[in-house]
Amino acid sequence: MKLVHFSHACVLLESGSTRILIDPGTFSSGFEDLEDLDAVLVTHQHFDHIDAERLPALLKANPRAQLIVDEGTAPSVENATVARPGDTFKIGDTTVRVVGGQHAVIHEDIPIVPNAAYVVGDGAFYHPGDSLFVPDEDIDVLGLPAGAPWLRTGEAVDFMRAVKPRVAVPIHEKTLASPQMAVRFFEMLKPEGTEVRLLVPGEETAV
Repeated sequence: MKLVHFSHACVLLESGSTRILIDPGTFSSGFEDLEDLDAVLVTHQHFDHIDAERLPALLKANPRAQLIVDEGTAPSVENATVARPGDTFKIGDTTVRVVGGQHAVIHEDIPIVPNAAYVVGDGAFYHPGDSLFVPDEDIDVLGLPAGAPWLRTGEAVDFMRAVKPRVAVPIHEKTLASPQMAVRFFEMLKPEGTEVRLLVPGEETAV
């Protein structure tokens, strides 16, 4: 499997002949020129996970791509399939299973929105969106949130330890002044058998 991290939460997965883009949001750049996508997945409605201005052009350039979104995002987009926990989608030569269901708590005064976390390829890659939901299957590569208003570094570490992936790829880093500080703690506190790998934005990496 190959990954391209377009900074923050946006990740492109290439598995065999299948190309899946997850969370093309406003904090991410470079994804707008992609072609030959089989699907665009959105975990939740927040602007750093879906860029409403760039999404239509992206879909126009990728006419065969399925648009799969959570329940909260669905009313704001057209021709989308709604992803609910327990759903499984066949995309190209791989599968995507929907888990979780809720965004992590930011503050008790802020409403909790839906969040669809995606397990791709029977655990080959897991994108939790803005959640720390631990799936009930083995995960090979984890998109590990590095920083957010809803997240402490210790919580991210405990999440990584609970999932125990072969590789943890830090994502959701644009809210941090120094993402390297979070990565240093991930390296220090990672579970046995896990490699923490910080990807270069826009660069294709085999994982």
